[in-house]
Amino acid sequence: MTTQTAKTHDKTQIRQLISDQMSAICAKDTDRIMSHYANEAIIFDVKPPFQIKNPHQLRRVWEACLPCFPNAFGTEMRDLGIFVSGDLALAHWLWRFTGMEEDHPAMQTWVRSTAGYHRHQGRWQIVHEHCSVPFDPETSKAVFSHEP
Repeated sequence: MTTQTAKTHDKTQIRQLISDQMSAICAKDTDRIMSHYANEAIIFDVKPPFQIKNPHQLRRVWEACLPCFPNAFGTEMRDLGIFVSGDLALAHWLWRFTGMEEDHPAMQTWVRSTAGYHRHQGRWQIVHEHCSVPFDPETSKAVFSHEP
């Protein structure tokens, strides 16, 4: 396999991992969500705590927030960029929740995500994840937008 073919294959695997992770969030399937994270992953989420350093803590965060999401929803993603070098990869994208409950707080903005991946024993896993929303420095309040 040529280097370019291998990179294309790796990017396809990362794209599939991101898609499956979003699908697992929509299904509120904590086990499937957690299956994408390496044990040593460090997460910077849009809400406290400021950093999550172990899978047990991350599982508790997901278990606490999933019931706050609408009963049924989907996601929309834009501007996905994936960069691969050997067994390391980075991806960044914009995404938002979609669905019938347009007035639900989860549906009010786009989220910025960046993730770092490491291939371990042939399988890509998330080792770093950072999700954020922009803020207005004059008011120190989050900026919610229906358009990125």
